[in-house]
Amino acid sequence: MKTALDPRISEFETQEQADNYDRWFRAKVQEAIDSKKPRLPHDEAMARVDRLLEERRKQRAAG
Repeated sequence: MKTALDPRISEFETQEQADNYDRWFRAKVQEAIDSKKPRLPHDEAMARVDRLLEERRKQRAAG
């Protein structure tokens, strides 16, 4: 039986959907933790985001 969730409390319609998302999310987090890819420091990541946002602002202003 699927347990319906209150839309004021959860973005999911059923507990099953919430549980499936939770499992998927935890797996993605663990995958990132286990990754051997080089880490990106927070300051560098935010600088990249700032540059991208500034580019978008300029594009929108130009046309």
